[in-house]
Amino acid sequence: MQTRKDAIVDMNEDAVVITGVGAATPLGSDFATFSANLLAGKSAARLVTDLQAGVEVRLPICLADDPPVPANWDAAAFRALPRSEQFVVWCGESALADAGYSPRDGQRIGLVLGSGGELLRRWEGNWYLGGREVYEGRTDLPTLAEAAMQHLKLTGPGTTVAAACASANYAFAQARRWIELGLVDVCLAGGVETVTPICRSAFNNLRALSRRADEPERASRPFDAGRDGFVMGEGAALFLVESARHAHRRGARIYAEIAGFGASSDAFHMIIPSSDPAPAAAAMQAALANAGIQPHEVDYVNAHATSTPVGDKGEARALKSVFGGYTARIPVSSTKSMTGHLLSAAAAVEALACLVAMDHQQIPPTINLDNPDPDCDLCHVPHLAISRPVNLAISNSFGFGGSNTTLVLRRAA
Repeated sequence: MQTRKDAIVDMNEDAVVITGVGAATPLGSDFATFSANLLAGKSAARLVTDLQAGVEVRLPICLADDPPVPANWDAAAFRALPRSEQFVVWCGESALADAGYSPRDGQRIGLVLGSGGELLRRWEGNWYLGGREVYEGRTDLPTLAEAAMQHLKLTGPGTTVAAACASANYAFAQARRWIELGLVDVCLAGGVETVTPICRSAFNNLRALSRRADEPERASRPFDAGRDGFVMGEGAALFLVESARHAHRRGARIYAEIAGFGASSDAFHMIIPSSDPAPAAAAMQAALANAGIQPHEVDYVNAHATSTPVGDKGEARALKSVFGGYTARIPVSSTKSMTGHLLSAAAAVEALACLVAMDHQQIPPTINLDNPDPDCDLCHVPHLAISRPVNLAISNSFGFGGSNTTLVLRRAA
């Protein structure tokens, strides 16, 4: 994107905007590569083999490449960090540099990081090294957010948000609020996820994962009648957010405004989405109201749709209850068909997909949508990206336990 000093002329100066992006995803570790692969409909899935209870299990997984070494880091020191820290440091350094914050210039920079299962991953890694932390767990080590603050030399507040697949949307909401309250000058927000053998085994035992081992690239098929579960993914995305006034003062480019946020709870089940579409619809309605927009103004919906039989159908019902007669003309796609489901980082990577749609004025597709489920009768974008004006996009992220969130992004032009 080019620098636009006029991009916020018609924008409220107190609006909170995105001015920097850092990515480490199954589709690439920079905005340009991610954009090209996403719009080309590329699947990142490949097979991994686990030994579970003495049985060999082959599963499709979307893994990210090792993140590049940041420019100001020693390669050996960077590679010595745990994988999750490598993801966060690369994305943080990239977002700061992209926004023009290298060096830091004494700014109060905060961090809100969507992340989950940190202790389990730490203990699991220690077990593979021959340790006993799984039995005698240490809790005195820095959290991932604390470690990231030290690595990135951030002097503002920092925190972790853990709300399963909704984590990164909550991170956006918290960062936005910190900016509005004046607690930080700028803030990094997003999420991170790594996939470990125990994590894969747990979801496999829940029978939540696709078993299309012979066709890994076709395993994730949101809204398709033949879907049989989701494909796990890993990676991270972080975004530098600040007020429009602050961005305008320093002549920064603006990707989009964080225009609205809504949240609700199913209060139903730890794993199964509610059969009642009202709670998920309430999150979307709250986000639209928070952004001050009407349903017919939305140009694109990045659906949560993970490729599970129950979840996709439930989200379709919720979308229809919110958009009513407009449902048939508002494009909906699930980019999880290409990236897999990044769990705690899902909302961050899908916000990135919305920025791609705005930047290129193209709607990314849902690949593998060969036979749309009649119960998911939406305005799908199957197989290929389409060119359409995208000024307002919403991104749904619904987490285990019934944590429903919706983010509204407005194009800054």
